[in-house]
Amino acid sequence: MKNLNKVHLNGLKAVEAIGRLGSLSKAAEELAVSPSAVSQQLIRTEAQIGHVIFERTRGGLIATSFGRGFLARLEEGFQSLSRAVAMADGTDQTLLLSVAPTFASKWLVPRLGRLRAAYPDLKIRIDPSPGIVDLKNSDIDLAIRLGSGDWQDGEPERLLPQNMFPVCTRSFAERLSGPADILDQPIICYENPMFSWDEWQLATGISGELAFDGPTFSDPWLGLDAAISGQGIMLAWDLLVEDALADGRLVAPFPMRVPSSVGYWLVSPNSRVPSLQVRQFQRWIRSEIKH
Repeated sequence: MKNLNKVHLNGLKAVEAIGRLGSLSKAAEELAVSPSAVSQQLIRTEAQIGHVIFERTRGGLIATSFGRGFLARLEEGFQSLSRAVAMADGTDQTLLLSVAPTFASKWLVPRLGRLRAAYPDLKIRIDPSPGIVDLKNSDIDLAIRLGSGDWQDGEPERLLPQNMFPVCTRSFAERLSGPADILDQPIICYENPMFSWDEWQLATGISGELAFDGPTFSDPWLGLDAAISGQGIMLAWDLLVEDALADGRLVAPFPMRVPSSVGYWLVSPNSRVPSLQVRQFQRWIRSEIKH
């Protein structure tokens, strides 16, 4: 490690922050110094290592081909340093999970007792986040996401595939003699849906325009409440409605469930060596899914 003696650690910290945050000003804010100080640290570090790390353009700083590889190694190194410091002060014992809200409430939380029985010393903190937390730029150890698995910040592992199908109340279902009758009924909508009525219609062979004149919500949970109160028909997925189907608040008026590319995924950061806590949780959830 003698080569580290020729480079100042503060300069490397500044370079890593610029690369991770994307600008001098954001790096300066994180490091609690001025942008000019960060700029000087960058210039000094480039001189010390003998390579240009960022191209200066009108649009800002852009990593060079050398810079991209250099930054990746720096980020990995500083994450390791952060975990070493956390080990010293005892803060590394808690596993931080970013979890899709429906998965958290419907699947994970009811099983936490079994996780504790399997690993009594494992502490976890659950962030039920509907958004995508960037694993490269956060302290999150693992994420469980709803989607198609096409994320760039980690390695996705499919946990639970999801089918899509219409649901409504039993009294509402009595109006329907077949799938085509849906065309004349109010459809409950929610914003940014991952499950598509077009895909369901294509799979079921139902043509025609749906009457999207039911209420629209920003959250599918509110759409679920609207369906339970008899306000229309909702396109749902397995995990969202399994309780409402089980206790009779909702029914699936048609037997066909259409497979979807969308599912629940366990996403692991691809730039970190997994900790003991990460390996324990991965082992446990894989076992739970199998059973």
